[in-house]
Amino acid sequence: MKELKVYILLILILFANNNLQAQDVKNQFNPVNTGVTSLSIAPDSRGGAMGDVGAATDPDVNSQFWNPAKYPFTVSRAGVSLSYTPWLRQLVNDIDLAYVAGYYRIGDYQALSASLRYFSLGEVTVGQSSAQDIGYTINPYEMSFDVGYSRMLSENLSAAVALRFIYSDLAYRQDEDVTPGSAFAADVAMYYNRYVMMGQRECNLAFGMNISNIGSKISYDSGNTSEFIPTNLRLGGSLLMPIDEYNTFAISADANKLLVPTRPLQKDGETDTDYQDRLQRDYRDMSPIAGIFKSFSDAPGGFKEEMQEVQWSIGAEYTYHQQFSVRGGYHYENQNKGNRKYFSVGAGFKMNVFSLDAAYLISTAQSNPLDQTLRFSLSFDMDGIKDIFGKR
Repeated sequence: MKELKVYILLILILFANNNLQAQDVKNQFNPVNTGVTSLSIAPDSRGGAMGDVGAATDPDVNSQFWNPAKYPFTVSRAGVSLSYTPWLRQLVNDIDLAYVAGYYRIGDYQALSASLRYFSLGEVTVGQSSAQDIGYTINPYEMSFDVGYSRMLSENLSAAVALRFIYSDLAYRQDEDVTPGSAFAADVAMYYNRYVMMGQRECNLAFGMNISNIGSKISYDSGNTSEFIPTNLRLGGSLLMPIDEYNTFAISADANKLLVPTRPLQKDGETDTDYQDRLQRDYRDMSPIAGIFKSFSDAPGGFKEEMQEVQWSIGAEYTYHQQFSVRGGYHYENQNKGNRKYFSVGAGFKMNVFSLDAAYLISTAQSNPLDQTLRFSLSFDMDGIKDIFGKR
C-alpha cells in the first residue's frame, strides 16, 4: 500500500501543473480538483497553436473537442483527423496523448461525429523493494470515446449533443482496494455565425458555447470515494476578416471555467476531525449537478476568487489561399488556480486530400507539462479523396 501511495503522489505531481513558488501565496492557493484531468488537454495542433482557442473558430474536423455544434457548417461533407501530443518530454519519453476525430454531414443541416482519446502514462515499475528485486511494470492509461449529433436550427445557428464514456486505469493491480474507474458524460453545445460588413469587407462573426463532461463522478475504490470529472464551460468569439482575394486573418478568444465545486479550506481553530466531516458532507457527498450550480458561488475568497477560476485564451490565424496558415496565441490561468501561462505558435499546410498542422508551446510559468513540446495533427478530407478516385 505504501508503494501505491507513492505512485498516486507521482500521478498527482504530473497533472497538478502547480507553480513551485506557490509557497508565497499558500493561504490563497486553492486549485479546483478533478479526476481524469487528461480530458482537459487540447488534443489538436490548430487549437493548441492559438493558445487553446476553439469555441467559435472556423469549423474543422477537430471541432468535437472544442464545439461539436460547428460541424453542420463545415465545407467538406466528411473528414477524419489523427493527433499526437507528447507529454512531459523534458522528463520522460513514453507519456503521450493520441486523439482520433471524425465527422459525416447528413444532408445540408445535420452531422454525426465521434472521437477517441487515449492518454498513456507509459511504463511504471512497482513492487521494487531492492536493487535485486526488479519488481514488475504496469501501464496506466486514461481513455474516452464519444459520439455527437449536431443540427442547424436556422441559417446562422446550430446546436449539438455528445455522449461520452470515460475509463481511467491508474490502479495498482495487486491491491484489491484500488480499481479502474469509469464514468459517463454528455456535452451540450451551440454555435452562431453570420456575415457582417466592416467597411468594404464582408467578415464572418461567430460565437460558441460548449458545456462539456456533464456526468457522473469517477471512483477508484469501488464507489467508496469518488471525484468530480472536469465538467467545463467554454465560451468564445471569433472574427474572420478577408484581407484580399487570397489572404484572410482571424482573431479568436475563449473563456473557460470548470463547473466543479472548490474544495473547502480548513478554518482556523477547526479540528481535523471536524474538517473531514464537513469536507465529506459539503464536498464529497455532493452530486455532480449540484456541484455545477455551486461552482459559481462557493470559492472561499468570494467573487474575486471565482473570477480567478476563469482561464482566458486569445489566438490569431493568418491564412494564404486557404492552403497555408500561421498561428499564435496566449493562455492565462491565475497563479492561485494552477498557474498555466504560455504562448503558443504553429503552422498548417492544406492540400485537397489532407492537411498537416503543428504547434509549439512556450511556457512563461514553471511546471507546464507541454513546455517546449511540438505536437502534430494530420487530417483527411474525404471529399478530396473521392475526387481523386473519380467518385462523386
